[in-house]
Amino acid sequence: MNEFYEILQHEFELPLSNPVLVFSLILLIILVSPVLLRRIKIPGIIVLIISGIIIGPYGTGLLEQNTAIDLFSKIGLLYIMFIAGLELDMNQFKVNRNKSFLFGLFTFAIPLIIGYPVCYYLLGYDFNASFLTASMFATHTLIAYPIVSKMGVSKNEAIAITVGGTILTDTAVLIILAVIMGNAQEGGLTMDFWIRLVVSLTIFCGIMFYLVPKIAKWFFTRLEKEKHLHYIFVLTVVFLAAFLAELAGVEDIIGAFLAGLALNRLIPHSSALMNRIEFMGNSLFIPFFLISVGMLVDISVILSGYMAIVVALTLSAVALIGKWAAAYFTQIAFKYSASQRKVIFGLSSGHAAATLAVIIVGFNAGIIDKNILNGTIILILITSIVATFATEKAAERLALENQEVDPEAIKNSENYKKESILLPLANIVNFDKLLEFAILIKDKASTNPVSILSVVPNDEEAEINIAQAQNKLEDFVKQASASETDVDVTATIDQDVANGIARKSREIIADVTVLGWPTSSTDENDIIGDKMAGIIRGTRNTVFICETHTPWATHERLIVAAPPRSAEMAGFELWVKKVIKFSEELSIPIFLYCDTETRNAVEQLVEKLRLKAPFEFQEFSNWEDFLIISKNLSVEDIIMLISARTGSIAHRGILEQIPLKMATYFKDNTKIIVYPQEK
Repeated sequence: MNEFYEILQHEFELPLSNPVLVFSLILLIILVSPVLLRRIKIPGIIVLIISGIIIGPYGTGLLEQNTAIDLFSKIGLLYIMFIAGLELDMNQFKVNRNKSFLFGLFTFAIPLIIGYPVCYYLLGYDFNASFLTASMFATHTLIAYPIVSKMGVSKNEAIAITVGGTILTDTAVLIILAVIMGNAQEGGLTMDFWIRLVVSLTIFCGIMFYLVPKIAKWFFTRLEKEKHLHYIFVLTVVFLAAFLAELAGVEDIIGAFLAGLALNRLIPHSSALMNRIEFMGNSLFIPFFLISVGMLVDISVILSGYMAIVVALTLSAVALIGKWAAAYFTQIAFKYSASQRKVIFGLSSGHAAATLAVIIVGFNAGIIDKNILNGTIILILITSIVATFATEKAAERLALENQEVDPEAIKNSENYKKESILLPLANIVNFDKLLEFAILIKDKASTNPVSILSVVPNDEEAEINIAQAQNKLEDFVKQASASETDVDVTATIDQDVANGIARKSREIIADVTVLGWPTSSTDENDIIGDKMAGIIRGTRNTVFICETHTPWATHERLIVAAPPRSAEMAGFELWVKKVIKFSEELSIPIFLYCDTETRNAVEQLVEKLRLKAPFEFQEFSNWEDFLIISKNLSVEDIIMLISARTGSIAHRGILEQIPLKMATYFKDNTKIIVYPQEK
């Protein structure tokens, strides 16, 4: 018995050393602490940081910094930067790149300009120490980014430019760190130093933005069915990018961010892969990082003398004032709202990753003293708390502002009745891509599931066929659940497939029906065929007919052709919103071929609904020569035809001939035909 007590005492000896027990404790904190403090409305991020302080070596001493905690902390930090790059709306980033650059300039230069005189004249440090500490003020870690991501406002322009400015700011600061370290060394800033830095960064950027996307596209295409390998591939890219960034002379967080940018277009936000990435990050790796940040905070430094207090408060005040001023000037420059200014300040005021990198490297090199090191740890705690509260309040306000649309417009919109999508199963081949398309265009505000339907003939084996159809559809239920999309699988008996689909469409009041491309037709001059035509006639909602043999995320552009008077059809608003949603998911631009009237209607609708649409308009009226749009077409482009049912206001005879031309001349392209809803 005594031996048992000795073993027990050894296992619980502080700091805890058993890796299983350490991991269990951290998981328990991640599980329990946010739930316990939710009632007093303390943000989960702050709870995790405070938990780290309590259990850390400067608190109760339950845990100490070791290689395992450092590893998970590093993974969490890289994850934050990776997800920030991955969720960045690349279309908006391209449009706002000048704004990101200006914000990056503000948030880099203003804290530096304020911080250097304070450190040099007020605190009395030398040039290297003052300049290095001032550059630390210019950094920021997107510690509060999970908040805006969770609240669904991450695509707001103000957030986009803040994230975009992060890469510019931290890269500049970390280059300054390399320069100061070079200056502090015996050799100084030689020509060899500058050549090595420029060449290594150029090679690194070439690998990330040229080689990695090509490898990723090949991998996702060739191993499309091996879904579990996709996540492993993504992790491999993230950590290799972080390692290559260090080799290039900058911090690994820059590599993780660039990995997110490089894979951005290939991982749609509504995809199962994105869901897995966010799930692992938000559940484990990012909370681990936040706890480890708390473990670095030594509250006792406040009691070590008045100089430590002065330095800590001065550093914290300068850091927050500099970031607030940068957010204020950004608001003035771009006429942003108060909520947007506050969210910019909240996101950019958190200091952790690059800040620690700069200060610890400077401390180890003897450039800065212990007062600045301890003051920086306190700064991290203070700015993390301020950043979290400021971001959460601003993000809540932004989310409310995004919902403030004219009530009459909401009633007339497709969202009002909670959108419903019907996906009939005609051919098991490539059905997974049709389901993925339905998930990509689905309105996330709608609680209705995607309805998968199988129609079996009304004969003696009808019951057996229904059972077989339902078993066959179960795999697609798993596919949808991986992206957290609800599906409803049903099979029905009907002598005529078109009638069965039309009946189900009416039963669920479907807004959208997604069909696969016709595989055969009795009339070689009509690709649609009698069966497909019967479905289109029988369902008066918006019908999408799709064909693709490659993953949706590997496409480059969306080419849309809309006939005259398209805006007068009842389904105009719906197909425009779906086209925009589709392009956002794939991060690809939209090239709309239409007449002036349709262009004006699209622009007015986009403005009315406050949508961010990457449209590029091309004047087009010669529908007899439809193939002219293939002039600059590549095999990686999606071509979409907005057609019209016979007798509708936008119908014209030439529209019935175009599907055959698409099948004949665009064999290798992904093709979509849309029949908008009629009144």
